[in-house]
Amino acid sequence: MDEKELVRLAREGSQEAFEELVKKFQSKVFSMALSFTRNREAADDLAQEVFLKAYLALPRFQGKSEFGTWLYRISVNHIKDFLRKKGRAKEVSLEDVGEISLSDRDQADKAALESEAEARRGLVRRSVEGLPDKYRVILTLRDIQGLPYDEISRVLRLSPGTVDSRLHRARKILRDRMSPYLQREGGVDAM
Repeated sequence: MDEKELVRLAREGSQEAFEELVKKFQSKVFSMALSFTRNREAADDLAQEVFLKAYLALPRFQGKSEFGTWLYRISVNHIKDFLRKKGRAKEVSLEDVGEISLSDRDQADKAALESEAEARRGLVRRSVEGLPDKYRVILTLRDIQGLPYDEISRVLRLSPGTVDSRLHRARKILRDRMSPYLQREGGVDAM
């Protein structure tokens, strides 16, 4: 069944149709929330809240945009509200680490590489989190979520030119902030 039919049925009260829409979009909504909060539990809660809001607002969905665009708009607004209320406290997720049998030297090498990679991820994450909201949101939607420009334009209700210029500016700010670190580790081109 296509998306428009699922939306129509869900608006008419079909829980099965809405569940199909949730299945279709849950990983994208969750990963968007996770990219902003860096906490799996908070992201899971936010995703559930987004779908609840969408379900309650579904009778008002007019179909002027794609359902996914409408849902992303709800997601972005809800996540931004959450972060604002939370005072933008930084959260870090714990990664599940599997145990493998390695020699002490291999384990030490692996630990050093993981530590270095985590430090780089932390630097990038902190740099992105430090961006003004208008840049952080666009950078997250494009470079982390992989949304196309036209979709970002519809979600944020901005012209494509504004999306392009803000994304360019966000990347430049990020590059400038990370430049001192990258020059120490092999040059700006490493990014």
